Amino acid sequence: MAEDQVICYYGFQHLPDDLLLKIFSNLPVADLARASYTCQRWFQVSLDDLLWKGLFYHHWHIAPSVPMAPGKHSWRQEFKRLYYYTPVLESENIGKHKDQVLHVSFSHNGQLFATCSKDGTVKVWTSSYPATLKFEHDMKEFTWKYTQFSNFNESDTLLLVSGVHFGNMSTSGEIAVFSLTQNFELQCRVINKPYDVFGTWYDDTHLLSGNLHWTRQLNSCSALWLNKASQSIESERESVVMRLFRFLNTNASSIRTIMISKNLTDSKLDMAVNAEKPAQETVWGKADMNGESQTCVKVMENSVHSVTSQTGSRQDIGNQINGRIIYRPEYWEAEEVMNHSMECSLRQVEIEAALPCACCDSDDDMSPQPNNQFYGFPDNCRLPTNNTSEKHNTIKQKVSEQCDKLLIFTMGSLTYTPHQIGIKRIDSLKGDSTVGQSQCGDGGVRFLLPDVDENNHGVDRPYDSVDEIFDMDGHIIGMSLSPDHRYLYVNSRPWPPGYEICNPLQPPPIAQEIDVHVIDLCKMKEVGTMLRSHKAFTPNDECFFIFLDVCEEYVASGAEDKHGYIWDRHYGICLHRFPHSDVVNCVAFNPVDSEVLITVSDDNTIKIWRSKNQEKQIKSSKS
Repeated sequence: MAEDQVICYYGFQHLPDDLLLKIFSNLPVADLARASYTCQRWFQVSLDDLLWKGLFYHHWHIAPSVPMAPGKHSWRQEFKRLYYYTPVLESENIGKHKDQVLHVSFSHNGQLFATCSKDGTVKVWTSSYPATLKFEHDMKEFTWKYTQFSNFNESDTLLLVSGVHFGNMSTSGEIAVFSLTQNFELQCRVINKPYDVFGTWYDDTHLLSGNLHWTRQLNSCSALWLNKASQSIESERESVVMRLFRFLNTNASSIRTIMISKNLTDSKLDMAVNAEKPAQETVWGKADMNGESQTCVKVMENSVHSVTSQTGSRQDIGNQINGRIIYRPEYWEAEEVMNHSMECSLRQVEIEAALPCACCDSDDDMSPQPNNQFYGFPDNCRLPTNNTSEKHNTIKQKVSEQCDKLLIFTMGSLTYTPHQIGIKRIDSLKGDSTVGQSQCGDGGVRFLLPDVDENNHGVDRPYDSVDEIFDMDGHIIGMSLSPDHRYLYVNSRPWPPGYEICNPLQPPPIAQEIDVHVIDLCKMKEVGTMLRSHKAFTPNDECFFIFLDVCEEYVASGAEDKHGYIWDRHYGICLHRFPHSDVVNCVAFNPVDSEVLITVSDDNTIKIWRSKNQEKQIKSSKS
């Protein structure tokens, strides 16, 4: 008997690698992790990247036709990222608000986050564990009904807060700016109408607000104003406000939900992406959970696309691809070209940085860690792409600093509900340079706004045109930019297919399902869609914003089904649902640490979610 056991053990020790790989490929991931500790040879075999490729597709239910995410080089590391570095564990539950929490936003350095609520307050918190309250202000002293939105400026020195005025039928709102360096001192207040324009930063010291003027029945004019954040002036000739645009609205619609994006269209970084290509027909398939092609899409490059479904109806398509983002070929092509351009720029930066002291460089962070446990990586074991991502962001920032801007907003043409995305290109506002005051790069201070004598607020200017319009065929309830400002993600509740609008005051009924649309702001075309992904139940006249957020690797959104959702941005799969006891209004990633996500809800709570990696570190620090 003992001899048989020795022979059995001896046989397993000498199994060929290909046979071991075959056995390992049929094991659940947890069992594979345990088997890898049997001996050093099994551990080495378990690191085979093709093995992890198969496990990755099978475990996460991803179609084999989907390539590895741009910038990634290891299937095992990708599995580890989705499993261990994705924020899925509830770490903190904060109940300091007395009413529904409507919005959350992070500072750019990730050290603070702000929350807005129907209790009328805005609160600013530290993001370190545990989160602590740093500032708060009750806006009801300014006759605000509630606060609804906040946004940090680029230097994280000012906070823009948007709110709604009292009144049952009031569409008027206001924007307030607070200093984060002067004990939350109020800097200015600006009228904002309608209130769901929200407001946004134009640059570090100027913000955009809206106003609405009715010109006749169902027609109006939306004016967008450029405001100085601190309205203290050093001279009576200095302006603090200027009308930037005015748009004509029809059928009771108006401009809403404005945001500013860097215009990357003309940057050197994207020249390769925007190069003209001859029209070429490409056929691709939308895959279901089993990887079977369900929908055939014909794409004409630099032209329109058409979709033909084997089952025919949008409902059927939705059932087949429920909960996953389906990208068109243009997206993957653009990502591949972008990644190649970034790697070339990164290598150049690394070469230049290495020249002064090349002997000091070290690749310790990139060295393999053969003793890593799958379920318990050492605290200092981070994905090797993190430093690269930071360098990529630095390159993107340098390239886009001199670019013009894009004004992005929701609008309508058929009915009063926002069903279109409008884009207006903004040429650089260079302003005037005045010598003898605080210094800027050319020896003087540059004022973005003209002098009072020259500021006619665009009285004699005709209506501005909209450069690009994307029709979402539904009620738009959320927008978010990718960190590099390349892609715009849109939450939309679709209309019934083929519905004809006869009365602009009676918009079509909207679906309970929320679709996510992805728009490439370089190519100015839609490149991805996720159908029937998450739920909303309110009708048109009560529909409200469900905010979503995008980081380098993930997309997250709130929903009315009492859950928040997170998807992998590139593979399109839903990774987790974040439970609440009421509507989840907003989600936000920490911009410098995607392992932290915050959700806020009508249940009056703020929930902070962290990855398994970070939770392990927190528990270790406590012990």
